[in-house]
Amino acid sequence: MKKIGLLGGLSWVSTLDYYRHINEGVNAELGGLNFAECVLYSLNFNEIQRYGWDDWERTYAVLLKGCTHLKAAGAEAIVLCANTAHVVADRLEAAVELPIIHIATVTAQEISQQRVQTIGLIGTKFTMELPFFRDQLQQYGIETLIPEQQETRNFIQQTLKDELGRGITSTATRVAYLEIIQQLINRGAKGIVFGCTEIPLLLSQTDVAVPIFDTTRIHARAAVEFALS
Repeated sequence: MKKIGLLGGLSWVSTLDYYRHINEGVNAELGGLNFAECVLYSLNFNEIQRYGWDDWERTYAVLLKGCTHLKAAGAEAIVLCANTAHVVADRLEAAVELPIIHIATVTAQEISQQRVQTIGLIGTKFTMELPFFRDQLQQYGIETLIPEQQETRNFIQQTLKDELGRGITSTATRVAYLEIIQQLINRGAKGIVFGCTEIPLLLSQTDVAVPIFDTTRIHARAAVEFALS
């Protein structure tokens, strides 16, 4: 089994899900008392948040420190346990000289396998607005819709940071997210990407009329496939 390095703490809440999904995935394949051989480096998310994700040089430096520790611990591939962190994934991969399992690539592959050609994407404002995620989907011929209003994207950003990233869920936020998703469906989305690893804390497939693509589960599944390859 190959050793996976998990760069977590982005937030710690969704990192718990990564750890659980990966271990459950390995056990489902191998049975018995087989679980994942993995290393977790959990960052203090405040190191990034107090300056903002979009201080990309500082974000890169903080993430590189974690990746370097994972490599030193024997990791053979790295999983960045956050969608937004993949803004600098290519730079990290080149610097640390280990494969980084890219969350947008494996999500694009999953969407393509289900033959969905237009998706609605919700996540941090950086994941929605910057090209790093949408470009990966475009390579698979997938069109991406995001909420049209800046106010809406800012609302998603704020609730991800101040609520879901701290493990807080509220009925009001859940209702608002469902309204945003319905607007995307009305505009032609045939599937919805949960493009932040905390969104599954709030919503699931039973809440949405079209297929959802849970990037946390998709990413964890790809990590399992790598570990057992």
